[in-house]
Amino acid sequence: MANPIYPCLWFTDEAKEAFEFYCSIFPNSKITFESPLVVHCELNGRTLMGLNGGTAFKQSEAVSFVIECQDQVELDYYWHQLTSNGGQESRCGWCKDPFGVSWQVVPKILGELMKDPEKAKRVSEAYMTMSKLDIQTLIDA
Repeated sequence: MANPIYPCLWFTDEAKEAFEFYCSIFPNSKITFESPLVVHCELNGRTLMGLNGGTAFKQSEAVSFVIECQDQVELDYYWHQLTSNGGQESRCGWCKDPFGVSWQVVPKILGELMKDPEKAKRVSEAYMTMSKLDIQTLIDA
């Protein structure tokens, strides 16, 4: 059996604080290991590692986590949780949490809406004007 593959997020010194924050947002989540240097958590069934690595590197949009939401209520919940208390809204369903980690909070139906090239053009034009995505507006596009 192959070794598991999981991401490691670089933090200055707040890996435990960040993972406690994530575990408070996502169901079925918990910290599974911690030391002064690294913290492991299981986030909604997925393993993540946080490294307290100092100031050499910063989070960037080059890596983001995608949350596929079933409906607007779920999308609104994750968007609010991630952007409140120091998070930042961006465009097209992207945001940053208070620790600078990038997230894409998107409706699960988005892939289906993008299958038809003509519909995809209208949907793209609609979401380019949004920060938090509005599912009904995308469906109606």
